[in-house]
Amino acid sequence: MHKTSAPLFTPVLVAASLILLVAFGIRASFGLFQIPIAEQFNWPRAEFSMAIAIQNLAWGFGQPIFAAIGEKFGDRRAIILGAIAYAGGLALSAWATTPLGHQLLNIVIGFGIAGTGFGVILAVVGRAASDENRSMALGIATAIGSAGQFAGPLIADVLLRFMDWSGVFLVFAVVVLATILLTPILRGIEKPSSGDDGVSMMSALKEALKDPSFTFIFLGFFSCGYQLGFVTAHFPAFITEVCGPVAPGGILDGLGISTTSAVGALSIGLIGIANIGGTLMAGYVGKYINRKYVLSLVYLGRTIAATLFIMTPMTPTTVIVFSLVMGSLWLATVPLTSGLIAQIYGVKYMGTLYGIVFFSHQVGSFMGVWLGGELYDVSGTYNLVWWVGIGVGAFSALIHLPVRNTPLRMAAV
Repeated sequence: MHKTSAPLFTPVLVAASLILLVAFGIRASFGLFQIPIAEQFNWPRAEFSMAIAIQNLAWGFGQPIFAAIGEKFGDRRAIILGAIAYAGGLALSAWATTPLGHQLLNIVIGFGIAGTGFGVILAVVGRAASDENRSMALGIATAIGSAGQFAGPLIADVLLRFMDWSGVFLVFAVVVLATILLTPILRGIEKPSSGDDGVSMMSALKEALKDPSFTFIFLGFFSCGYQLGFVTAHFPAFITEVCGPVAPGGILDGLGISTTSAVGALSIGLIGIANIGGTLMAGYVGKYINRKYVLSLVYLGRTIAATLFIMTPMTPTTVIVFSLVMGSLWLATVPLTSGLIAQIYGVKYMGTLYGIVFFSHQVGSFMGVWLGGELYDVSGTYNLVWWVGIGVGAFSALIHLPVRNTPLRMAAV
C-alpha cells in the first residue's frame, strides 16, 4: 500500500510563523530607539543599552519557564500569557521617564518575548511536524519569524518620522496583542519519539544535564546571542556615527536612503532578508548533513565575516555586504540547534531543553548589548566589543565538533 507523505505546510506552522514574525520583528527594532530615547532624556548610551540587555537576560530566564508552562498546561496558554506580558511591558514603557523604569519594564518585555518566541513556538512546530519534515518546518518557522527583522526596523523607522518613540511603543503593543487571535489555530501535537515513552520531565532534565553534548551545545549558543544582541542593539547607532556618507545621486540616495541613520535601519532589514534564505537553507541542509557540522561552519563563517568587516573602512557598500553575509548566517543556528536537541533528546521535552540552552544564548545577548554600551561610553568606540565577538564565535565553531551523533537513551520513570 502506498504511503502518503505528511504535508509540510499546516495551519499550525502558518499561525506559529506569523506569531514569530510579529514578536521577533518588534524585538529587532529596539536598536532604533537608542538615540531618540538617549537624546530626549539626555542619558548616556549605556542606560538604554542596559534596558535592552536586561530584556535579553529576562528573555533567557523566561524561555525554559514558558516552555515548561506550555508542556504542562498547554502551548496556547503559555503564548497568550507571553503576549499579554509583551504588550503590557511595551505600553508601560511608553510612559517611563527614568532609566530604572525602562530597565524594570524590559524584564516584563523580555518575559513576553519568551512566551511568544522561539522556545515555545518552535516546540509547537516540532511536535506537530512529521519526523521527515521537522528540520524543514523549523527552518520555515524561523525564516518567517526572521522576516520580521526586515519589516520591524523599517516600520519603526517610518513611524518615528511621524510620532515620537513612545507612540511607536503603543502601536507595537496593540500589534502584539492581536497575535492572540492566532492561538486557537495552534494545536501542539505531542508525539514522543520511541525513546520518550514514560520519561518524566525531571528525568529528562537530569539525563540531558549529565550529557557532555548538552553542555557543549549550551556553551556554543553563547556566541550566537552575543553577536546577535550586540548587532541588533548597537549596529544602527554604530553605522550612524562611523559609516562614510551616502554618495549623492547614487543608488541608495535614489532609493531615499540619504543618511547614515537610514543606512543603519536598512542594515538590520537586509540582515532579516538574507536571514530568510539562510534559515531555510539551514533547515534543508540539516535534513541531510549532521547538524553539528553545519553549526560549526555557520559560526566559522560569522567569525570570518566579522573579522573582515572590522578591519575594513566602513562605507555604505561594506555595510550592505556585511549585512547580507551576516544575515545569511544570522538565525541559521536556531533550526540547527533546536533540531539537534530534538535529534538527541527527543521532542517530548524539546521546548524545555531548548529553553535551557537558549538561556546561554541570552546571557550572551546581555553581554553583547551591555558591553557595547559600557565600552562605547568609556572609549567612544565599539571595536573591542567586535573582537570579543570574533573570539567567542571561533570558540563556538570548535565546541560543536565533539557533540554526539546518536540519540540519548533515557530511562523511563
